[in-house]
Amino acid sequence: MKHRAAIFWGIVALSVVLSAVFYEKVPETMASHWNTGGEPDNTMPKAWGLFLLPCVLAAMALMALFIPKIDPLKANIALFRKFFDVFMLLLLGFMLTAHLFVLLWNAGIRISPNYVFPAGIAALFYYIGVLCGVAKRNWFIGIRTPWTLSSDRVWEKTHRRARPLFKISAFVILGGTFLGESVVYAFLVPVIALVSYLVVYSYLEYRREPHPAP
Repeated sequence: MKHRAAIFWGIVALSVVLSAVFYEKVPETMASHWNTGGEPDNTMPKAWGLFLLPCVLAAMALMALFIPKIDPLKANIALFRKFFDVFMLLLLGFMLTAHLFVLLWNAGIRISPNYVFPAGIAALFYYIGVLCGVAKRNWFIGIRTPWTLSSDRVWEKTHRRARPLFKISAFVILGGTFLGESVVYAFLVPVIALVSYLVVYSYLEYRREPHPAP
């Protein structure tokens, strides 16, 4: 990822190019949100529909480039920077895919969001599992609870426990493509369960550490 900035900004530029290509092909009022049945249930003006996600992509590219520089524990981020860069590349790619989906749908090419988005989210979750295996304690990237941020041991144990759980969740989410209108549960149930478990786990691990009496 020596050319990370060029790659990230290239994805942003591609999203703008796609908007320009589809400018004459989409209506003045664009579908912008879809329900669990895969049908649009909200709209926005054409200008927002074309350029909102490119703006989001630009903000994400800035975050990807500046977070490793401004974190007080940036030396720790440097130890797993290439894995973070790959994650941000996947995240930007997912958002670019979402942007293309919106453009295609509004241009009359209808692909079910219940196939597109679970696959993309599952890929992100799987790689978060990979990232958990290498992430060192920092303020921006990883499972940041008061207890993981207070102890390297708790950070390491929590992320070691999270690594397989995120990968398993990825397959559960991917399986949601076969659930029709219930696809949202294949995402919400693993996320809520995973977050709740890891918060409690990090707290209990911190409680096991010796602390000076008040």
